[in-house]
Amino acid sequence: MGDHEGHSVESANPVEEYDTPMPRGAELDRFLTSIGGPAVFRRAGYELPIVREARNSSASVASYLLHKSAERPLTVYRAGEKTGGRFHYNDAVDGFNFSASKDDLAPLLEEMLSDPSEAIYVGSTDLRLFFPGLWEENDPGLDGIVDESSAPVVGSLWMGNRTVTPAHYDLSNNCALCAAGRRRFTLFPPDQISNLYPGPLEPTPGGQVVSMVDFAAPDLDRFPRFADAAEAAQSVILEAGDILVYPAMWWHQVEGLDAFNILLNWWWNPVPDFVDTPQITLMHALLSIRQRPAHEREAWKAIFDHYVFGDRTTADAHLPTHIQGPLGEMHASSARRLRAVLTRKIQR
Repeated sequence: MGDHEGHSVESANPVEEYDTPMPRGAELDRFLTSIGGPAVFRRAGYELPIVREARNSSASVASYLLHKSAERPLTVYRAGEKTGGRFHYNDAVDGFNFSASKDDLAPLLEEMLSDPSEAIYVGSTDLRLFFPGLWEENDPGLDGIVDESSAPVVGSLWMGNRTVTPAHYDLSNNCALCAAGRRRFTLFPPDQISNLYPGPLEPTPGGQVVSMVDFAAPDLDRFPRFADAAEAAQSVILEAGDILVYPAMWWHQVEGLDAFNILLNWWWNPVPDFVDTPQITLMHALLSIRQRPAHEREAWKAIFDHYVFGDRTTADAHLPTHIQGPLGEMHASSARRLRAVLTRKIQR
């Protein structure tokens, strides 16, 4: 085990706190764009119904969830004591260190409130599908955050005991309300990806690539660059009623610090709904570019900088509008045509 003294994420930089009311709707999106990093609004959700119930007692908020439940079985993950509550790969990295099952909410809550020895985790549970009405009663200000051309906001419930969700990134901006218990978020800017030692693209423990580093005991002999990631880390402990917002693509590890905790979150992307996920582009780039000689990869990097990452006017301003094709203004119909062309070309 490498010497990691001074490189623990326990001493991470604090997340910026704001003592003003949290912006609402489109103002929240503009605020997040302006700061470019995470921010916490203490007690911004303190008077929301689910938080009030949680402040009363764990049994009270459990009863509230039961009242809102659509009575659909939930996907539940369980990990033994030896895992320390960290939902990750097994030692051989040929599977996971947890099991999954479908459980009804009532017996699950009864089990969780008995403080079992194993770690229990319910993640990314669609609010509208599983808890109709809960979003409407507890929306902290997401209404109007995207316009009608964008994909709808996605609201989810996360619930568990003392668990650790390893560091990963999401493709959307995030507004996270700590509804019950306490949670620690440890966040890293996107440029720390290589210092976090991402695991395989698939399979993954929860749908997204995760860091292979155990933050509680980082092995710096195996993962030496994690020392640099730890210096760039930001951390915050959320109490019930606190709200954390952070941009898409920021890496974050989430720890449940109490025997029973609930988090509600909302994901949004202020881009047109016809825009595909860049994750697809990444997978195809691995197929089409990564195996090429170094000089070709450098050439393609320059081409992507010109067409994708650089100033758009550099790529299309010198061309008449009628011949710009995919370089021009994209809309739903042109996106469908381009997607059809790509589909034909990929199928070989």
